[in-house]
Amino acid sequence: MSVYAVGDLQGCLEPLKCLLRHVSFDPAKDKLWLVGDLVNRGPQSLETLRFLYAMRDSIVCVLGNHDLHLLAAGRNIERLKKGDTLREVLEAPDANELLEWLRHQKLMHYDAERDMALVHAGIPPQWTLKKALRCAEEVEEALRDDNLLKPFLDGMYGNEPAIWDKDLQGVTRLRVITNYFTRMRFCTSDGKLDLKSKEGLDSAPAGYAPWFSHQDRKTKGLNIIFGHWAALEGRCSEPGVYALDTGCVWGGAMTMLNVDTRELIHCDCDGQGNLASPAAYDSTAKDRADPQR
Repeated sequence: MSVYAVGDLQGCLEPLKCLLRHVSFDPAKDKLWLVGDLVNRGPQSLETLRFLYAMRDSIVCVLGNHDLHLLAAGRNIERLKKGDTLREVLEAPDANELLEWLRHQKLMHYDAERDMALVHAGIPPQWTLKKALRCAEEVEEALRDDNLLKPFLDGMYGNEPAIWDKDLQGVTRLRVITNYFTRMRFCTSDGKLDLKSKEGLDSAPAGYAPWFSHQDRKTKGLNIIFGHWAALEGRCSEPGVYALDTGCVWGGAMTMLNVDTRELIHCDCDGQGNLASPAAYDSTAKDRADPQR
């Protein structure tokens, strides 16, 4: 069995298919890990969800902010924004089936055999692995509970609280957990978030740094795969931390990681969510030797 992880899809189905063909992915024996943001901005959000749902037994998926936004819009279509490409999903005859599957996905996945965590945005530096898994479960339980789902989705939007406090309760508590796992880029060493800065590493506000770069981060030594941060262009110098969002939907590439060999494969995209060319993939010796490229 081979295990592959792929960066943010955002409704870009053809580049994903290109990568799967290149590695001869076999759903009967291989596994595909998804870092979240399956939908939105790209041209094929509905087709992407249908494709993944059809091979759901071969998938491990964590949710991103765009996936949660889709779930919220499914409960209140007025949540849709001008730039969203989600209406076709909500109006599809199989929308309920697809959204029901989506709400049962994880916020964090941990593979003990590989000592590898899969998250959308990251793990705050002040949390241990055990703490992160426990907090992720709180949000996952809310998503799966019919009584808690609507209050959570209605209340998850917002930047406050900006920092974790164990005494937080209710939707406020779930909101800060969600922001850590699905929106975080820069934070302080004690986990105070800055959710306004979205550019590259040199755009950190004073006193803030990329979540993975804090020297006292409690998950140092843990292998972590994340997406969300397209401006990094896949560059992360922290050992064992793999940034897979390389901006496919913005004209960059879709990136796949062989979780066991650490080989990276890139499929170039045209900025409209499609392949740049029929065989636009690249797998180089540099990637295999230096997976933090």
